[in-house]
Amino acid sequence: MQIRSTAASPCSLSRTELCADELLLLPETLLLAEGPVREHAVVIANGRFLDIGPAEQLVARYPLLTPLALPGKLLMPGFVDAHHHLTQSFGKALAFGEPSEIYRRIWVPLENCLDENLLYLSTKLAALEALRGGFTTVCDAGTRSDSDIATIAAATQEVGVRCVLGKICNDLADPIDARERGAIVARAQAHLAHWSGHALVHPSLAISVPEAGSDGMLQTVAALCAEAGAVFQTHANEHLAAVERSIVARKMRPIEHLHHAGALGPQTLIAHATLVTPSELNLLRDTGAAVSYNPVASSWKGNAVAPALQMAALGIRFGLGTDGTRSDAFRLLDAAETAQRFAFGLATGDSSCGAGKLWLDHALRGGADAVRLGALTGDIAPGMAADFLLVDLDVPEMRPSWELEWELVRLANRSQIDAVFVAGRLRLWHGWPIDWDARALLREIDEAAADVVARAPIQRVHAAPLSVAPAVPAAFAARGSAQPVTPDLAPLASTS
Repeated sequence: MQIRSTAASPCSLSRTELCADELLLLPETLLLAEGPVREHAVVIANGRFLDIGPAEQLVARYPLLTPLALPGKLLMPGFVDAHHHLTQSFGKALAFGEPSEIYRRIWVPLENCLDENLLYLSTKLAALEALRGGFTTVCDAGTRSDSDIATIAAATQEVGVRCVLGKICNDLADPIDARERGAIVARAQAHLAHWSGHALVHPSLAISVPEAGSDGMLQTVAALCAEAGAVFQTHANEHLAAVERSIVARKMRPIEHLHHAGALGPQTLIAHATLVTPSELNLLRDTGAAVSYNPVASSWKGNAVAPALQMAALGIRFGLGTDGTRSDAFRLLDAAETAQRFAFGLATGDSSCGAGKLWLDHALRGGADAVRLGALTGDIAPGMAADFLLVDLDVPEMRPSWELEWELVRLANRSQIDAVFVAGRLRLWHGWPIDWDARALLREIDEAAADVVARAPIQRVHAAPLSVAPAVPAAFAARGSAQPVTPDLAPLASTS
């Protein structure tokens, strides 16, 4: 059998060959759950990994497939973003330099102004960024927009990213009666049923923060997710202000409140969990609830860093999430390890802080498990979805190579991602889609985002005025200057 070999240079890798329905790939290195291996191959068919093993054996086992050798390339699982806000991509630097709970002043006002087209454009931009950064799965926490969230699903499918699609079920944001509460539950059930079994869209239910849901709604929504095998999402213990509101209103901290309401369980995904007590950590461990550890969000707008190393030691399930900050998986890995080192490792003399393998595991398999897709993605094994990356290792940053897992955490970067596959299909080639015009999308977004940001009642209270940015409309630049803001401690039907 003749093996079709490509040179190490990225430009010689044939996009056409990688678009075949069935593939026999022979990368230089394959990243498996037990670690990196060489001289192995994978067979991909019907969107899944059909077979994995020593290259010589697979070449002999599949004589009708042309082996494609990939020297200098790493074939690894696609990353899982365990916490994203796909409809906040128009905001970006508007939130920089702002104090915590920016959702009240920036995200809620912005998302309230998104019509169906703007929702579509914002999601498509975020989904494209995610793929470019190596994420093949994103878990969206839900949107404030009144537009149909099927629009979010349509945009993610066009881009080709796997999406856990959250539907918000808050019932305490506005005064409502029992009939409307029943309608919220009916819509939640319809959402779970509509997307059940979909190839790329996986339904989820969310209550933005525990204080935005009644105890009955928290329990009901969590139970619906448990029954459907879906994930129930909420933000908890992220900011000091929210923790104190919970104590004042409920005499319990947010995670304690979730447990009291019967909403903690294996189906529960807590975003952030940065301000947690030992007893709350025990609740997470004992109920099997999962956490999205979002280190970049802690750096940019948080009060603390989640004790992820302690969570790992306790056996608490967790993945890594961007919180919509920046969709760069390798930089997220670096941030995850660095944040633990600064927050905990330096004080205790922990020079390893989990080492490279821990953070890779939680960015891949751990993230998939946290969003309840562990049987589908996050690993390279027979029967799993063929969600994977081809990463160029033949670069100065990765040479010499002594311990690849550490090197991926600290040295690798997005520019090394040659190809992104989701469900066995080539979605991105050197950072750009192969079947739609992403640059045309960017041009459309420039105009659309400028208009909606100018209209949205966004309040920035700490950062420098935006008049230094000529691309921002003058009307918004003026309004973007620091203004007095009346404190509002009421819960909002929003995302963090």
